[in-house]
Amino acid sequence: MITRRGLIVTGGATLLAGCDAWSGSPVLLSAEEAHRYLQRTVNGRAALAREFRPEQRSPRFRTNGTANPNTPEYNALAANRFAGWRLQVGGLVVRPLSLSLAQLRSLPQRAQITRHDCVEGWSAIGKWQGPRLETILQLAGLRDGARYIVFHCADVFGQRRIPYYESIDLVDAFHPQTILAWAMNDAPLGVGHGAPLRLRVERQLGYKHAKYVMRIEAVASLAGIGRGKGGFWEDIAGYEWYGGI
Repeated sequence: MITRRGLIVTGGATLLAGCDAWSGSPVLLSAEEAHRYLQRTVNGRAALAREFRPEQRSPRFRTNGTANPNTPEYNALAANRFAGWRLQVGGLVVRPLSLSLAQLRSLPQRAQITRHDCVEGWSAIGKWQGPRLETILQLAGLRDGARYIVFHCADVFGQRRIPYYESIDLVDAFHPQTILAWAMNDAPLGVGHGAPLRLRVERQLGYKHAKYVMRIEAVASLAGIGRGKGGFWEDIAGYEWYGGI
């Protein structure tokens, strides 16, 4: 099995001293860049994360990070069972969208039973259901300059009220297992697991699976968002932007 650590250790040294396969000029790749290149080259860009049988689901799937955004805006939505919530899709798109939960549920759905691997060392297996992110991006239509998809979330952190966000590139955005999940284990998401909508990007670590998604933005660069590193934990704690597994 190709593991995240194994890819870096066995192949990273070669890449770090190698030449850029695209331009032919010498480059010094970071460990993160080497990891991303190796995973996608060895396993393939469309390689699927392992999926499990229903009886293999974990009896307990712990919550992590924010258990409840607990803002006035979020609490009002939750009190009404998210009837007034809408997913906004904008940025570098041809057709900006505003989708209700009912509309998301009416789109073609994907259900998958996968293992969630947390950067803290624990894992759990659960079933997720929702439309593929690709479906929504096709409805919106990406403009030529779009390179990343950013997920703006309802939860905020600390006294400075820093909003949570995450991002992925178009390779992961169009991966068949990347979905916007509204259901977990055959029931609507609970607040602790990210209601009403969370990202599932199954080939990456848990911190990339943004909860409480409110808005999706297609962008050309991550430089102007947050501190420019592509996500909340990347900005404040130095997590790798590419958390592939």
